[in-house]
Amino acid sequence: MNKLQTSDVRDALGRNLTHGMLDALGRSIVTGSYDDKSFPTEAELARQHAVSRSVTREAVKMLTAKGLLSQRPRQGTSIQPVASWNLFDTDVLRWLLERKFSLGLLRQFTELRLAVEPGAAALAATAADQEGLDAIADGFRRMEAAERGQDDPLQSDIAFHVAILRASGNPFYNQFRDMVATALQTSIRFTNRYKGHTASLPAHEKVMKAIVARDPAAAGEAMRTIIADVLALIHQAEAEVGN
Repeated sequence: MNKLQTSDVRDALGRNLTHGMLDALGRSIVTGSYDDKSFPTEAELARQHAVSRSVTREAVKMLTAKGLLSQRPRQGTSIQPVASWNLFDTDVLRWLLERKFSLGLLRQFTELRLAVEPGAAALAATAADQEGLDAIADGFRRMEAAERGQDDPLQSDIAFHVAILRASGNPFYNQFRDMVATALQTSIRFTNRYKGHTASLPAHEKVMKAIVARDPAAAGEAMRTIIADVLALIHQAEAEVGN
């Protein structure tokens, strides 16, 4: 192996170690492992995880960029409040899913969906090209197949909603795809457990047909109804927990 190849292997191993460290620390922070403890120093982390100080330093730097940590001279490293976290970061969203189920978090996800997805559906009704319409139809066909036990209910539902975000033609709406996918993973598990049913096919078909018919008002309202129904279930569950 020549020097260039050796360097490439070493760099790849370093990246893997850094991302492994990032994942371990990020998960621990988000799931509350450090709630009652101060965050360890880089030297302590390197010793605990048997990695180099440079690997630890890079992982801490990445967590700082995601808003989970703060580094200040002479004050060390501290965990930031949730309000400072980049909740649209794919890693942070993934770690959030590993937390103990929270109705409050699900409600917040759903409130954001209610503000975003009806607008995306309305825009898709005017802006979607044939490729976008085909992707929406494919997502709905997958949902139908899932009802027959021939596809995954969660992934097919996500595919439908993400296709609408993309079909809007607006890159800002498209940026919400990871958040929507994460919210749906939590939401579908909740509705299955709470009401024992999956997504309503007629309600989703109504959204699709309105988009195909180029009716933005109907598309937005149909999507709003789907998400509002989930939000009503969450409010009901919160009221029952509060009693």
